[in-house]
Amino acid sequence: MLNKPIGLLDSGVGGLTVLKAVKDRLPGESFVYIGDTKRCPYGNRTKEEIITYTLELVQFLLDQQVKMIVIACNTATAHALDIVRSKVDIPVIGVVGPGSRAAVKTSASKEIGVLATVSTVESGFYEHSLVEKDRDVKVKSLACPEFVDIVEENDYESQRAKQLVETKLAGFKTQEMDTVILGCTHFPLLAPFIQETLGKDIDLIDSGALTSYEVERVLKEKGLQYEGTGQRTIRIYTTGPEKMFRTIVENWLETDQLDIGSVELERLREADV
Repeated sequence: MLNKPIGLLDSGVGGLTVLKAVKDRLPGESFVYIGDTKRCPYGNRTKEEIITYTLELVQFLLDQQVKMIVIACNTATAHALDIVRSKVDIPVIGVVGPGSRAAVKTSASKEIGVLATVSTVESGFYEHSLVEKDRDVKVKSLACPEFVDIVEENDYESQRAKQLVETKLAGFKTQEMDTVILGCTHFPLLAPFIQETLGKDIDLIDSGALTSYEVERVLKEKGLQYEGTGQRTIRIYTTGPEKMFRTIVENWLETDQLDIGSVELERLREADV
């Protein structure tokens, strides 16, 4: 059981930011990642679609014999985390909780911004999570679906991306806001432009990266952390075109020593968690 891989799922490439953080923190562990790039973005989907797609990805990971599942997608976490936990008998971690805890701890003014997808913003999941941890917190959210698109297009380092961020965030920051949550795992790839636009006085919270601490904590708590000496494996799958996906994966994870493949949607649709 201990040498089984950790499974991660996302609507596309954004969850790679989580995978990078977790693999760096846990160098002995193996991983299986699936990005549903064919149906990305999830942030514009209905709640029912998000739940259905997430459960399909969960079953794929279960078929890979994973010992833990990380929902490395804020939208899927907001709508499907509790449902997934009720259906599987291994630990399931989302990305909203760690980010919320860090934001509340970081913010001195108690005025926190959230940048997320349309569906995550409309769900109110972050606001509920933040206020649950501190009733005095004030939350201002902004849906940024365009950010997901430009990351999936592998254009997140361009002048076009910079201009998009500047235009989208114009007027978002309030006088008292001192902390902003990157409430979509795609957004850290745009963090340099977001930081430049909002100003160096704003603390950016990368909810995905912080999830690595939660993964480590739960593995230790459940006695699941692998401490052997065997060579780890990292298998990465996409439901969409493999060429651009591979380019983004290799650039972000800074290696070409990866096992990358594709999965047909028909295979996922046969899933039944």
